[in-house]
Amino acid sequence: MSWLKGWVKWLLFPGLDLHTHCRKRFLPRFFRAGPLETLDAGCGNGALSLEACRKGNRVLGVTLDQDQILRNREFFTRWGGTGRERLEFTVCNLYDLCRLGRKFDQIICSETLEHIARDGEVVAIFHQLLNPGGVLHLCCPNARHPEHNLGRVNGPEDGGHVRDGYTWESYRALLEPAGFRIEAQAGLGSSQLLALDRFVRGIRGRFGEAAALPLFLVAWPFTLLDRLNPPVPYSVYVQAIKA
Repeated sequence: MSWLKGWVKWLLFPGLDLHTHCRKRFLPRFFRAGPLETLDAGCGNGALSLEACRKGNRVLGVTLDQDQILRNREFFTRWGGTGRERLEFTVCNLYDLCRLGRKFDQIICSETLEHIARDGEVVAIFHQLLNPGGVLHLCCPNARHPEHNLGRVNGPEDGGHVRDGYTWESYRALLEPAGFRIEAQAGLGSSQLLALDRFVRGIRGRFGEAAALPLFLVAWPFTLLDRLNPPVPYSVYVQAIKA
């Protein structure tokens, strides 16, 4: 990665996806601060891992994508200003998290559980890995949003969405039997944000990142007008405590 390319990537981090910027802006408000052990389960490019680290947490980000892990390690070592002792990444299947041999004070799982067939099993693993009083931050697509409401219920675990997403009711049905108590909830992503993101994505898909960049820079300030809990949120978040 050249210096200039790395600098531009850091300046635009976590990329040209407006919904990712929305989650990066709002979700860390709910994260606990301090010298805590945090797991980012399904870390992607590490945007939320970094935000937790900035709150003083020691963070482990995991994903199945080996290439993504290598990119994260290189990128954050050079540009993130965090050492490997505070922010680390490793390859791990969520079904195999117990093999890490570690306990955590909080777990972040954003836009991941809808890809997991045995979500109840993974939630039970989260409960097992959390210390007493630990917190789970869970954010997934709103199953009632028109863009997600496609009737997917039990699809194949092939990288796509196994189910449409979740609702407040389905979150409760999933989490409470596993031993979690929901403490807070929020909706993210307004219809205005979706319209802007759809436009930028369309240009990215047809003409590439360079062509989409000017449009992203024009659209991004308008996303700062977004607030939590729009009428029909794109994603739904819950903060759940290990009871």
